[in-house]
Amino acid sequence: MHSSPTSLRRSRNALLLLPLLCGLLPPVSAEAAWIRKTPPLSTPWTAQVSPSNALPEYPRPQLVRSDWQNLNGEWQFANASAGQTPPFNQTLSESVLVPFPIESALSGIQRHQERMWYRRTFTVPAGWNGRRVQLHFGAVDWEATVYVNGQRVGSHQGGFDGFSFDITDRLNGGTNELIVGVYDPTSDGNQPLGKQRLAPGGIWYTAASGIWQTVWLEPTPAARITRLDMTPDVAGQALKVTVQGAGINGQTVEVAAFDGSTQVGRITGNVGSELRLPVPNPKLWSPESPFLYDLRVALKSGTSTVDQATSYFGMRSVGLKLVGGALRPVLNGQFVFQIGTLDQGYWPDGIYTAPTDEALKFDIQKHKDLGYNLIRKHIKVEPQRWFYWADKLGILVWQDMPSMERPPSTAAAKTQFELELREMLDEHRSSPSIILWVVLNEGWGQYDQARLASLVKGWDPSRLVDNMSGINCCGAVDGGNGDVADWHTYVGPASPVPSATRAAVLGEFGGLGLRVTGHEWSPGNGFGYEMMSDAAALTSRYVGLMQRSQALMSNPGLSAAVYTEITDVENEINGMLTYDRVIMKPNVAQVRAAHDSLIAASRQLNNQGPLPLQQFRSFQVATPGLTDRYMRHSDSLGTTVSINAASEGTLKKDATFKIVPGLGDAACYSFESRNFPGHYLRHFNSRIRKDANDGSALFAQDATFCGRAALDGSGNFSLESKNKPGFYLRHRNSELWVDAFADTLGFRQDATWALAPPWWKSGVELPVNAYTSLQVTTAGFTNRYLRHSADLAYTEVVDGNSSATLKQDATYRIVTGLADASCYSFESRNFPGHYLRHASDRVRKNARDGSALFDQDATFCAQPGLSGTGVSLEAVNYPGRHIRHYAAEVWIADGSGGGWNGNASYNADVSWNVVSPWAP
Repeated sequence: MHSSPTSLRRSRNALLLLPLLCGLLPPVSAEAAWIRKTPPLSTPWTAQVSPSNALPEYPRPQLVRSDWQNLNGEWQFANASAGQTPPFNQTLSESVLVPFPIESALSGIQRHQERMWYRRTFTVPAGWNGRRVQLHFGAVDWEATVYVNGQRVGSHQGGFDGFSFDITDRLNGGTNELIVGVYDPTSDGNQPLGKQRLAPGGIWYTAASGIWQTVWLEPTPAARITRLDMTPDVAGQALKVTVQGAGINGQTVEVAAFDGSTQVGRITGNVGSELRLPVPNPKLWSPESPFLYDLRVALKSGTSTVDQATSYFGMRSVGLKLVGGALRPVLNGQFVFQIGTLDQGYWPDGIYTAPTDEALKFDIQKHKDLGYNLIRKHIKVEPQRWFYWADKLGILVWQDMPSMERPPSTAAAKTQFELELREMLDEHRSSPSIILWVVLNEGWGQYDQARLASLVKGWDPSRLVDNMSGINCCGAVDGGNGDVADWHTYVGPASPVPSATRAAVLGEFGGLGLRVTGHEWSPGNGFGYEMMSDAAALTSRYVGLMQRSQALMSNPGLSAAVYTEITDVENEINGMLTYDRVIMKPNVAQVRAAHDSLIAASRQLNNQGPLPLQQFRSFQVATPGLTDRYMRHSDSLGTTVSINAASEGTLKKDATFKIVPGLGDAACYSFESRNFPGHYLRHFNSRIRKDANDGSALFAQDATFCGRAALDGSGNFSLESKNKPGFYLRHRNSELWVDAFADTLGFRQDATWALAPPWWKSGVELPVNAYTSLQVTTAGFTNRYLRHSADLAYTEVVDGNSSATLKQDATYRIVTGLADASCYSFESRNFPGHYLRHASDRVRKNARDGSALFDQDATFCAQPGLSGTGVSLEAVNYPGRHIRHYAAEVWIADGSGGGWNGNASYNADVSWNVVSPWAP
């Protein structure tokens, strides 16, 4: 069923003769013949494109009928003006190759027009007599008005979704005239347009106007199938399928699933109703094993079949789950790090339209070859055949909604955006590869992001929703809804902190640029966010970014990262491939090995259970209305109490616990007090207490709790007593108990906990308001100390013979963290009011300017030294980055890039001894 039917095509000469022979239309021989223009870059497929083979493949793989007629090929073309009468029965002066946008070289036009006319003729095969004829458009950017034989049959607005018209009553039985008028204001309008601009440059690209996806005819009965909405239910071993239809008058549907030639399930029911098609012991779809079932659908009147179609589907589940201490996206119940690229979907010869179906497949296959498991389709929606190849080859897809250039200024513009958003979702909702919808990107066209995220989640609760990719970018404001918190960081990587409701993802990072002479869109003008000298440097730097991503996966809990990008695009030269798809820039084997290592490490987190080991965390009440409360100990008894940023330090410490392997079962957990090391939460006479470990087997059992799926069904967790199975740690009346499970909503909620960042972030106590010096611990350099000079931080040898100024420069007063009282800031001894802070990765000494950003940049949490000695100072606003000395300079470093790595040398370089001050 996955092979395409043979396209019905005719030669250009026959097309020219038919109107004349029928005496209905004037001859069109005056029309200029199509000539391929020369693109700035050609791809390996450019020369293969001609009027006789313009995308001949069947365009709708998830609703296939055997009869159809492809209308791609050579059409007449002319400029148009507002209010102009359609050019009925007129020969247009130019020739355009459909379905390539008119700005492309392959179209034969290679210019932008705001308004335009398309014209061609067609005949309907005699074998279609007695059936209705549907005229389908894959996509036209942006507004299309369609005429058949001089009569208007309809119009459509929206540049990224398909539309159809029943033209049966407009046909004449012979040669028919088809005219399409198009209006596309591109960036002069206020419609979704993605990255198209009338004045392209930088990150903005050439416009793509007019017909840019396949146009075709299809015969159907009056009562017909129009769409299949399919959602896998893996746990229920079923496919939820709704058969949409038109012209229905009492017909029913029969749906059957097949594994090869073996029928695995069958169901009958009504059109428009959700049916549960049994799929026993389903074979799961994943990037490693993209298994697809075949589907056959019959529309029936009684026992007679009046319409039928074939399709396919994949069985997979998508959700959020607490894994390794962070809420993470899971596929089929398991976390796997999603590593992919930003895919703009542009072509130097076809702009929006790939030159051939093989080219369309090529980019996806290259992702697979490089070891990626994800594509973020960036503010463009591809033809349905692209999603077929994603489903078939096995790649996860984040699908962006194309952005508006500016926020909508009218209610009508909002309505149009949301209409196109819904059309995108409905058209592609049955593709198993799509696992997340991205509603908005950065601040582009931003409005109502929280409402829009909720709207999309209501339309499709089976997938994750990203309300805004790049919430930390460009002044964008986060609405707080959605399933992920999504940062953009160039070059990066970096990570937001996951919350109790949102996973942490990096929607864009990287952008390493490399020029390849002879393969540039605009030679000498291309840019990347960090330029590389050659392929070896690019490969090495990229591998370092992957190593850093792996560290961020553990702390603070990054779950996905999207590298910019798979190919160069126009002036951007940061692709893994050149824009013409000819040169692969990095070493494929090394890149793939880095991805394999990252993905393998992520799979291991599934074995650790929901909580992170050897890390401090706080435990938040998940009961609605009480989520400001946290587990804490008080006078050795466990309670819950409301905590906020203004709460005093002792309370925050009481509510912070170190998660360690279970004292009574290493596969479970025990919880050590932050401020009473060696004391653990345990149950005694059903109350939860904080007691010192007495070394007994009973204490070890009483202090061991096993992580379970959240009893309230959320993505959080519950804690079952190890030695009292069926008893759970729960709060009641502000007290903590271990109680027998009760199947009530209240018990389920009260026994569910959300993992939260520790209220007390530092793992090491430093003396507040004391002067100190920071000594290098790296072997061979222990006579060096951190000092400031000309507002930059360095390390320098300091001894008793050093100058008084140098000794003062190497002395700091430890104060309570300017941005977080559980961390620390370091005030200069000889410049009061000046603090160590990081900016552009360097550590420097600057005057406090009163901004929140400065306070964050000047706050560091003290953790046990990564080398096993001293203390490591972690940036409060960049978890996982530490103050590090490197070649006598002091940086805020993360263990990747620039010759840095996460080995013993790095760990020593970020470990400091806090010693007596050189200048008391």
